[in-house]
Amino acid sequence: MRRAFLATLIMFNMMFAGCFEEATEPMIEPVSPLFNTYVPVNDTIPGDVWNFSTQMMDGSAEIEFPWSVYDKDFGGNCCEHYLATTKEGWILNFGGEYPTWSEDRGHTWEEYQPSLITQLGCRTPKYTVPGQEGLGEGSIVQATNGDLISMGWFPYPSNSGGDQFYAFLYDAEDQQWQWCYNRLTEPFYDRSWQVEVIGPISSAIGSGPYASLVISNFWHQSTNRGGQISVDGLNYYYFQFPDRDDSSLDTMNIDLKFEDLGVEWDHTRPHKEMRAFPVPSGGLYFPNFFSDGGDAFLDTSLEWWRATTADGNTLPSQYCSFDSSSALHCITNNANTFLHQLSWDGGETWDEYTYNLSGKAEGIEEWEFHANGAHDLFVLNVRYQSTEGPDVDLVYHVREYSQSIMPDTITNIGLGDLDSTSGAGEDIRFDFATLAVLNDGGVVVAYHDSSDDDPLFAVEHVLPEYGPYPGI
Repeated sequence: MRRAFLATLIMFNMMFAGCFEEATEPMIEPVSPLFNTYVPVNDTIPGDVWNFSTQMMDGSAEIEFPWSVYDKDFGGNCCEHYLATTKEGWILNFGGEYPTWSEDRGHTWEEYQPSLITQLGCRTPKYTVPGQEGLGEGSIVQATNGDLISMGWFPYPSNSGGDQFYAFLYDAEDQQWQWCYNRLTEPFYDRSWQVEVIGPISSAIGSGPYASLVISNFWHQSTNRGGQISVDGLNYYYFQFPDRDDSSLDTMNIDLKFEDLGVEWDHTRPHKEMRAFPVPSGGLYFPNFFSDGGDAFLDTSLEWWRATTADGNTLPSQYCSFDSSSALHCITNNANTFLHQLSWDGGETWDEYTYNLSGKAEGIEEWEFHANGAHDLFVLNVRYQSTEGPDVDLVYHVREYSQSIMPDTITNIGLGDLDSTSGAGEDIRFDFATLAVLNDGGVVVAYHDSSDDDPLFAVEHVLPEYGPYPGI
């Protein structure tokens, strides 16, 4: 097996050696027992192929693996990507104007550009969308029923002076896209974060199998300016958040302990900046929402509560989520360290591991995490300002986290030779980290280095031999 694996890996690198300077013959010694189990997912690797170095956390072995690399033409824009995956194996990107996706691990790509004929069930008809592009950006996530809920924001449309918000919905049952123009009263929206509220929903604004909640990066929760919510994935209404200093709300005990969940729970997780996670029994949980550290809960009537776990505890971080194994993961970033906490009993007790970048990092630029219960896999992506100058993009893999949450490997993504930061007006922009895990366990991650003026994203193609690979 070891000889077959190494021969295959060398073949891949020889095949793509002319693509980039980095695609060279891989380092093959020493090889760990873990690396000996790695196999390519497909016979061919799509896109531009780069070799990224992966090493065991204990330093005992290092090897280079080929990854596919894509630029902003595959769903991104000047400053970011917004990556997600589906239970069927799609790669999703809504970093730019319209939803973009690949159903075959990056070999072919599609983009949805709407037309009037697909604008169904929309209360505010709009006759044109193409041609209004201008630094567009959006968000996308798969709902637990398989639908894709997403929104696009156009700050500088050609036919008006105001921001425009378009809802895009992929109906999994009908297998078709729909869209709806939603007029906002607010003058500035910005990049959105989006999440499913687990239903069924019965509320003052209507009923549906779930609700879709969108908040603005510009507004964010600290401003208490709320967000937009929909019970059909198309028509959105302004939605007020509670005041973060409010102590008058009644408290609800939320049982967060579940048995194994469906594979859809490996793909319904929102971007971490949503600072909320869907609850399998219904509703949406906001850990550490209130100024005093208390948690908030949005129920299936779309009413707000203070919240605790079943035993009356609050969660340890704003950044938490479930995966299909029913594990509850929470991450806390403090200076140059990350604390990963894992609970199997609904947030009552925790296993812990600390990632310490002190001595290597002058500061953390961006970060994101994801877990896949079907593959017993946890992944942490960190972009940090190196003490040596440039920013460095890392991906930590924790395989079999049910046995130990200590990472097994660390991969350097990209060249690690570029300083960039978030925010309008910056010369070199990388506005946020984004990370997803495919249904076969492969990582999809954004990064930025000097090989391109704009941020890139990479797809992992050589994995431990899980097989067969669903959806491929």
